Order: sequence, then structure tokens, then C-alpha cells
Amino acid sequence: MARTIQSLERAAAVLRLLAGGERRLGLSEIASALDLAKGTAHGLIRTLQQEGFVEQDPATGKYQLGAELLRLGNSYLDVHELRARALVWTDDLARSSGESVYLGVLHQQGVLIVHHVFRPDDSRQVLEVGAMQPLHSTALGKVLAAYDPVALSEALDGERQRFTERTVTGAEQFESALELTRARGWAADVEETWDGLASVAAPVFDRRRMPVGAVGITGAVERVCEGEELRPLLVAAVRDTARAVSRDLGARRF
Repeated sequence: MARTIQSLERAAAVLRLLAGGERRLGLSEIASALDLAKGTAHGLIRTLQQEGFVEQDPATGKYQLGAELLRLGNSYLDVHELRARALVWTDDLARSSGESVYLGVLHQQGVLIVHHVFRPDDSRQVLEVGAMQPLHSTALGKVLAAYDPVALSEALDGERQRFTERTVTGAEQFESALELTRARGWAADVEETWDGLASVAAPVFDRRRMPVGAVGITGAVERVCEGEELRPLLVAAVRDTARAVSRDLGARRF
């Protein structure tokens, strides 16, 4: 087996650390989290900073992922067939629903957001492409776990963290939620992950009828729900978008 290069492994560990959790960390926090000497951590960060992969906040001195990393990530996402096929349909969904639209795929025990369309209003919003969402509580995650055996295994074996009072953490309850998702063809998240927010998502299939991702919307509970239920028109719009993307990927049956 070929030997690995320790400095590259450590640099990758720094980037993964900055990609999760609080996103902005100080030198001491990075060194402690990765069990590195401060000098070693500083050398890694300085090199990553010179290459544009890490940036330092001048006000706090803390570090975050840099623009160059986002550029490289977007160059990959631009050629990702799923995202390319979904671009027009997700734009239409954002306009018709008035809400933010997300396209996600399974990645390392979670949902990787590969495309994000802003809510079509003048509010300040942050691009979440590259962000990770949990499998067990989000609408996107539940859709993936319901239709993809690998995602199901990851969700059942992994930690199901409680984010709000509504988060389902028990295995039996979670599997019941997935059965409901399969029965109706879509998943919901009403304040299970974030207080005040609700989501609905549906699966995207390829020409082999294999689940390759999920598309959904997220917005304030009072806009997305009627009482305790998701608004039927929004559910229908999300499902129509998922079907349209699936057809563009070659899927024929729904």
C-alpha cells in the first residue's frame, strides 16, 4: 500500500473541521480539535491561507473556508449532471413557491447541498451550497433515507441528534416516518431541525429508477404550513419539480 503524506492529511483535516460546526475557529481551537501543536497548526493554516483555501476574519482573528475552495467546489458542481438538469426547474420552483429551494445528495452520513436557489424577495440570505444537513430530521434527509438503502443504513447507524423538541430520535419512530414518506412520496420537516422553519422534499430518480438526490423547499412555518399541515399546493409543486428533474435524467415511471 502506498504511503500517505501526513501534511496533506492534516491539511484536509483542517478543511473538514472548518466545513463543520461553528465554521469560524481560532488557532487554539483548531490545534486542540486536531490534537496538533500550535506551531504545526499555524503552518498548515498559513499555507492554506496563501492558496486561498482559508481566510482569516480581521475583526476576530478566526479562520474560515476561503473563496478558492468554493470556486473549486463549484467547478465540480457545475458538471454534476443532477445539478445541471435541476437548474431551470429549481429556479421555477423558487418563483412559484416564494421559498428557498435546495437540492441535496447523500454524502458522509448526511445531506450535501449541491444547489441552492434564494427565496425571491429582498431579504438577506446566505448561499448554502456545500453545507451539510442531517439525514434523520430534514425533509431532504428523510427522502434520501426512505429511498436509498445506503442512506437508510447511515441514518440508522449514526447519531440522531435532537435539535428541537420535535426532532425524532428513536429508531422505531424514525422508521415509521420513513414508511410514511414512501407511502406518500414526499417528506416533511416542521420545526424538527430549526425552530420556526418547515420544509418539504421529494426524491429525484435516474434512468435506472435509482434515487440520486432530493429537492425541496424551506421557509417560515406560517408560510409553508396551514396549521400543522404542509400547504398542499407547495407539496404538489415540489413533487412536480422532482418528477421534472427525474424525467430529464431519464426516469420514466412515477
